[in-house]
Amino acid sequence: MTTTNIRPATDGQTPSPVLPGSGPGLDIRDDVIAALGNTPLVRLNAVTRGIRTPVVAKLEMLNPGGSVKDRIGIRMIEEAERRGWLKPGGTIVEPTSGNTGVGLAMAAAVKGYRCIFVMPDKVAPEKAALLRAYGAEVVITPTSVERDSPESYYSVAERLSREEPNAFQPNQYFNPMNPTTHYETTGPEIWRQTGGTITHFAAGVGTGGTISGIGRYLKDQNSAVQVIGADPEGSIYTSDDIHTYKVEGVGEDFWPGTFDREIVDRWVQVTDRESFAMTRRVAREEGILIGGSCGLAVHAALEVAREIDDPDALMVVLLPDSGRGYLSKIYNDTWMRENGFLSRFGQPARLATLVAARHGDVPYVVAVGADASVGHAIDLLHQHDISQLPVVRGDDATVAGPGEPGTGTGPLGRGIDVPAVVGSIQERTLLDRVFRNPEILSAPVSDVMEPPFQLVDSQEPIEQVYPLLTAGSPAVLVQDGGRVTAVVTRADLLAFVSHHRREMG
Repeated sequence: MTTTNIRPATDGQTPSPVLPGSGPGLDIRDDVIAALGNTPLVRLNAVTRGIRTPVVAKLEMLNPGGSVKDRIGIRMIEEAERRGWLKPGGTIVEPTSGNTGVGLAMAAAVKGYRCIFVMPDKVAPEKAALLRAYGAEVVITPTSVERDSPESYYSVAERLSREEPNAFQPNQYFNPMNPTTHYETTGPEIWRQTGGTITHFAAGVGTGGTISGIGRYLKDQNSAVQVIGADPEGSIYTSDDIHTYKVEGVGEDFWPGTFDREIVDRWVQVTDRESFAMTRRVAREEGILIGGSCGLAVHAALEVAREIDDPDALMVVLLPDSGRGYLSKIYNDTWMRENGFLSRFGQPARLATLVAARHGDVPYVVAVGADASVGHAIDLLHQHDISQLPVVRGDDATVAGPGEPGTGTGPLGRGIDVPAVVGSIQERTLLDRVFRNPEILSAPVSDVMEPPFQLVDSQEPIEQVYPLLTAGSPAVLVQDGGRVTAVVTRADLLAFVSHHRREMG
């Protein structure tokens, strides 16, 4: 009579036969969930040139679902089962930028649950396709709405959780299993893999669960360990002016309950441009295909490592996901150029280069005083053959540029103090106002002026200006050392691109 070994069923499903044998050569996991964790640490070599502090990366994209969020997916589900919140045949509903959804979908596939994920529309389309590949349903919502809007991905997820029968929302933003998972697994792994020699830990902060759990564990082992939080420009963690940004999966516009603010010793704010540039560098120079939030974390880690300047220190940076979910964005040159993150001109061409290359006799800056008459402003537009003017305090016109009196000796002229700029006027809107009411010609410019044009630094790459000018603004103000040194228009950008194209053949 043959006896078959049976693995006990833990989820109401049919028990599975246990594989025979238990010799040293057998290393087979019961299911994909058992393959989670124990991701390697790898030293970064190319992007750290010139930095004496060693920097090593925790490769969380090597989890079965491709990200650090695999770890919390199964733990949140198992805790919900234990508490009776999630019952057989139930539905998991979660707002996610993609990675948590994959972790939950992978675990749900093993356990037999249905999934509905709500994603903001800024997320790469590969991520939505990936979730659907696991059998999940995906609902896309607009990014550019407030968190409490009925259209936000948080609100939509809440509504679906109420409407769907037998639904459960893990809510990674407030679920204590999020940081607990990292305290119990990821933190101990890093401590063990570094032999307790880690001195600094850097990670991007989204829900805050990863950095809180890992940081707390490391500090429990050695209170001197420094935790560095990397945050995108525009996130509530480091910005007073909260606004949207392109990098995915990090930063927030509210304070999640899973984030322990006391854990982070230092914040480093990173721009989208810096994040994406480092993302591409790590792929091309280190051979590690990473996502945008990884580039953000690496940029922050290198900034701090350069300051530490200590070969006996050890910086560990957590890389949460793979770059495979960003092939249509960060690794797509067209998308990068259209969003102003990649130069079309070989070496990054700066705005100062564009201004210096302009032809003709038009000064770099022509401005009109707010107390001057509208008729005088129109005379200036015709005199210099331009279609817009910055407006400054007072009643005098200001002209700055090559050959103009009193413009200084710098290549961009003396310019105008930035605080002096109070508005702008445009030929298009002036025509409408004057045509409707000719008497407005004698009114002060302040009566018809519009908000000031956007300020851009002279050393910014030219690509930075493209989305500003195509979004509706006819011009931008170029500032250098606290002074407006030039006005750049759509015509200037068009002429520069055309000239460069001819030079390139």
